[in-house]
Amino acid sequence: MSDPNPHAVDPSDEGRHEPSDDPLWNESHYLDVVSHDGSVSGYARIGLYPNLGVTWWTTTVVREGRPLVASFAYDLPVAPEPGLAVDSAGHAFAGVVGKPLDSFLLTASVPAVLHDDPADVYRGAVGTPTTLDLDLTWTTDGVPYHYDVTTRYEIPCLVGGTVTVGDECIPVVGHGQRDHSWGVRDWWAFTWCWFAGRLDDGTRVHGADIRIPGTRIPFGYVQHPDGEVVPVTGLDVTEVLGPEGLPSSARARIDPVGFDLAIEPLGFGPLLLTSTDGRVSRFPRAVARFTTGDGRTGTGWIEWNQPQVGAGGQ
Repeated sequence: MSDPNPHAVDPSDEGRHEPSDDPLWNESHYLDVVSHDGSVSGYARIGLYPNLGVTWWTTTVVREGRPLVASFAYDLPVAPEPGLAVDSAGHAFAGVVGKPLDSFLLTASVPAVLHDDPADVYRGAVGTPTTLDLDLTWTTDGVPYHYDVTTRYEIPCLVGGTVTVGDECIPVVGHGQRDHSWGVRDWWAFTWCWFAGRLDDGTRVHGADIRIPGTRIPFGYVQHPDGEVVPVTGLDVTEVLGPEGLPSSARARIDPVGFDLAIEPLGFGPLLLTSTDGRVSRFPRAVARFTTGDGRTGTGWIEWNQPQVGAGGQ
């Protein structure tokens, strides 16, 4: 008998998983937020690489008309099991699952830098030192959704708490997405585009356009306000690239719902990812406005993975 819900998430998967022996096996928790008033947006990723003996901490905060806040560390120790807590080299953060599939608390007190131009991240600019403190809770606001061919699930959420930059404490009431994945992730092998947003009527949209050479694989869902979850069966994302490869606009055509979603990046929090063998990938991530063909609007986050051909021997 076929599984009546192949996208159901096992609550036990909120915990840690046994790694394979591949050096690039990772366990990743991604969390993003957009305040309802648009004043502050951000994302954080805790990426465990047990076979490399490191944790990646990559976090940015975007505020309209203000410098980008960036906090990156790629060489922190792996959090001891079973949790997601690290306190090393001035970085103290912890991710705590409350009730499985219902809530997730992120606290952090970490060094950060300010960049007037987000593309300075690509240029290796030092930035202006500051500090970043996070106390945010993601509470499930929809249906947790497991991908059907890979070990990953996505959860639409409401988000509340505080973000403190330097001595400025910013209350946050908004929405966002959290995802949890485990398995081999080679950032330098192929391109992709991922996005998740909430429309003004409560509709949730999420897609991942995986662009492996010779094929494209769609993932994602549309969750309607009445609770209906429609898995994505076709997804075509196109983008217009601006300076430094930062997209200036994008469009996502989503089947079977027939959405034609216009996506406008509003502010970037990019990463520059370098492998142990010198390969480089640019990773523009942006808070964005989403507009459907029938005029509904919303906000969320979108990202592109852009391996650099010719960098590090590619």
